[in-house]
Amino acid sequence: MIHDHVPKAVETVIIGAGQAGLAMSWYLGRAGRDHILLDRRELLGGGWRDRWNSFRLVTPNWSASFPGFPYEGEDPDGFMPRDEIAARVAGYSVAIDAPIVLGTTVERLSTRDGGGFLLETSDGPIGCRDVIVATGGFHTPKIPGVAAGLASRPTQIHSHNYTEEADLPPGAVLIVGTGQSGVQMAEELFAAGRRVYLSVGSAGRYPRRYRGKDVVWWFDQLQRHGAEFGTGLPTIDNLPDPRMRLATFPHMSGHGGGHDTNLRRMAADGITLVGHLDAIDGEKVRLAPDLEKSLARADSYFDDRARTSIDLLITRAKMDVPPDDRVPFAFDPPELPELDLAAAGISTVIWACGYRLDFGWLDLPILDDFGVPRQNRGVSAEVPGLYFIGLPWLHTAMSATLVGVGLDAEHLAGRMGLLKADEPVRASAKS
Repeated sequence: MIHDHVPKAVETVIIGAGQAGLAMSWYLGRAGRDHILLDRRELLGGGWRDRWNSFRLVTPNWSASFPGFPYEGEDPDGFMPRDEIAARVAGYSVAIDAPIVLGTTVERLSTRDGGGFLLETSDGPIGCRDVIVATGGFHTPKIPGVAAGLASRPTQIHSHNYTEEADLPPGAVLIVGTGQSGVQMAEELFAAGRRVYLSVGSAGRYPRRYRGKDVVWWFDQLQRHGAEFGTGLPTIDNLPDPRMRLATFPHMSGHGGGHDTNLRRMAADGITLVGHLDAIDGEKVRLAPDLEKSLARADSYFDDRARTSIDLLITRAKMDVPPDDRVPFAFDPPELPELDLAAAGISTVIWACGYRLDFGWLDLPILDDFGVPRQNRGVSAEVPGLYFIGLPWLHTAMSATLVGVGLDAEHLAGRMGLLKADEPVRASAKS
């Protein structure tokens, strides 16, 4: 239900009406809790509407199952295009009759004397007892400082502002970053006939399929059932370095029915891979001699981080699945020490460098040295009544994905006392 203005007071405010906020709304509504969702966008569908025209999910369609709203479509193993997943999120809000105010920005959140919170919004103030922050972790497009040295001639945009190949000026394209967006855009532009240069970053890669199943299916099994068999996904408590919470999610693709995105194969096919950008002076780019190191890291990422846990689950759960049939692809692209943008005919630079967190509107002393809210599985210990959902590594690497948000929402609902007396928080859920 869309409301045309914010109320003066309500029991609970959810900030953000994407899948994470809506999942919490389902629990609140079922428990009879008075609440409202505020979203800065004018249209329902969450951050999916911000993606480029040909975007597709990198997680299978079945992953777009939300509390009280399971996926029941005809193509569970396909990969939805942008407009379909945005429409599904919008449809979820209708199905659960979520109370939403669109086009409303929260400008400041602070505590009130005597308890509760005050939200200052673009539509006026609102007081409440509890606040659930469901704004995700992709707030402000990140452009590295080295970009300041770039001459004015090449068009430069962040991947957030990329729409389609035809909108770019004629010429070659330099894409900086090999997370999911950068790699998929490189494939799209190369397929359209563009000369593509791709600066390889630190992101790892996942195989699309492993031992007969989509790799995301295995991650879902690990988070639901891993504990039963002494394995599972790493949690935030296992991270050796807190900076890893901000790392780019490994790349793969949902295009063409889903496929691996092997940078070495892309290089063999004709995309020019280069190292990190060390410095830019006008149109002369100095490149770091780290291409092979970055490719080796991407190649080993899955085996180093996930394969052992999956294999343990297979063995201990006595699963009848085929062996690992991955075949390494051997190709060593040359390392370039520098790149002359004009000589290479590069007309566009796309900064596919991810996003920065922006919680500057939180007038509360709860941000750590990395700008991340301090919380324990979504619960703030420092500010009673303040909760978070949809953050990267809220609990595991899946927390900011379609695959993880439902289980995180269930856990948080239990912590908030929203579950029925005979419905304890589950360590795992049915597949």
